[in-house]
Order: sequence, then structure tokens, then C-alpha cells
Amino acid sequence: MPPLYQVFRRGLSLLVAGVLLATLSISPAFAAPYDYTDNWYVPAEEGWGVNFTQSDNFIFATLFIYGPDKQPTWYTAEMAWDGQNQFAGNVYRTTGTYFKDPWNPADRTVPAAQVGTATFTPSTLNNYEGTFSYTVAVNGVPTTVTKAVTRLTLTPILLTANYVGGQSGSYTGCTAAASNKTYQDFFNLSVSQSGMNVTLAFTYQSSTPPLTCSLTGTMVQNGSIYRIANATYQCSDGLSTNASVSNLRATPLGIEGQFDAPTVGGGCRETANFGGTLH
Repeated sequence: MPPLYQVFRRGLSLLVAGVLLATLSISPAFAAPYDYTDNWYVPAEEGWGVNFTQSDNFIFATLFIYGPDKQPTWYTAEMAWDGQNQFAGNVYRTTGTYFKDPWNPADRTVPAAQVGTATFTPSTLNNYEGTFSYTVAVNGVPTTVTKAVTRLTLTPILLTANYVGGQSGSYTGCTAAASNKTYQDFFNLSVSQSGMNVTLAFTYQSSTPPLTCSLTGTMVQNGSIYRIANATYQCSDGLSTNASVSNLRATPLGIEGQFDAPTVGGGCRETANFGGTLH
């Protein structure tokens, strides 16, 4: 019999993984499809941009842009998910105390003056591109700006660590109808990273001996998220194929991501969401 502390640790790991599985399996009603919190810009137009801070289905945006006099201009936008394909809301202009002086509440605009509207339409192909459009009055004339924006990458984010977590996936398109199914599983995950090359080594707890699988490839970073267009996907049961990994990111407590393997035998396609906490 294992020592009591090992039993407790094992039970705690399964509890954490169970919570993660529940989180991965639930889609809140009307929730936005993903978290778009990041810095966004146009690569060919460095010097301006927009910051998105998302809370569930709401985005607070701060624009750092320039007016007709080429001087910095301050706008904010408050946009809500419409339940279909975009965030939409109002644009505001605020005033305040000169930064050198003590803050004086009398200097601020209350309520903030609405000066226009804005929308953000995420790409239907990925979560690191989209279209940001806003309309504000310039010298009394409504002016609309529409930009194809992408996440701004600041610094590489290290994923190397050991994690414990859960995976929620499905097999579809299988030749044998009975093979089409959904599944949930617990895992231990070891991530090793050298530059943009990474290996995610999963050990699943549902079989004896445990099944081990790895996803290996070269990552591309967009803002705070990584993707692997063509990862090698191999398992100890003989599976050897390729998969794409998307939405791979470090979280405050661990890691999360998705993968899609078009051919895993028997005509099946495997797709899965996974998440883990630091172990």
C-alpha cells in the first residue's frame, strides 16, 4: 500500500484534473468563442495599436492613435459579444488632470463622452487575427477606420514544466460508426521547449500500462498564444500521424491548448481540448 501522502497527492491530482475536464466540456451560453485579451496591431503600421482586455463576453479596448495634428489621441471602447460573430459597442473620449499634477476629480469627464462606435470581428479561421473598425467624429465629420489586426508578440513565453490535467476530445468521421464517440481522460504532461521547438509528452491514466503520447513540432507565436501547423503525433499503442496544435498558451496556473489530428486510423479524426495545472 502506498504511503498516505501519495494517496492524498494522487486524489488531489485527480480532483484537479476532474475540475479541468468539467471546464473543458462546458460551453457557457452566449460566451465569446475565445479570450482575445492581448495587444493588437497592424505589422506594417507599427506605432499605433489597440489593447483588448476581455471579461467573459465583454471587451474593454484602449486605442493609442494620433489625431489630425499627429499628436497622441486617447480613446476607449466598450464592446459586447453579439452572440454571433463580433463584439460591438461605443467609443468614448475622456479628459483628466495633467499627469504631473495631483489628480483632480473635477478634471475628468463624467460621464465619459461617447464619440462613436466600434466593432471587433475575430477571424473564423483562428484566434490571432481579426478586423477592428471604429467610427469617431474628426472636426465634426464622422470618420470610419477599418483595420485587419493581429496579436502583437512581445517576448517568448516558456512552457517547459510538468503538469497534471484533463483532456476532452472526440473521434469523428470513422469508418465504423461505433468508433465515433467523445471521451475524457486524465494525464500527466511534461513539456520540453528549446527555442520554438517543443514536445508535449502526455501520460494517460485510464489504461494499464498507461498510454503515452507526444506532440512534437515547431511553434509559431502570435501574441500570448502558440500554434504548431504540423506536429508529429505518436503514441505507445503504435499511432504515428500528424496533428495541428492551436490556442496553446501558458495560463496563470498552468497550460491549455487544442489539437486536431485528421487521420488516427479507421478513417477517424481526433480533436481535443486539454488543460493542466503546474505539478
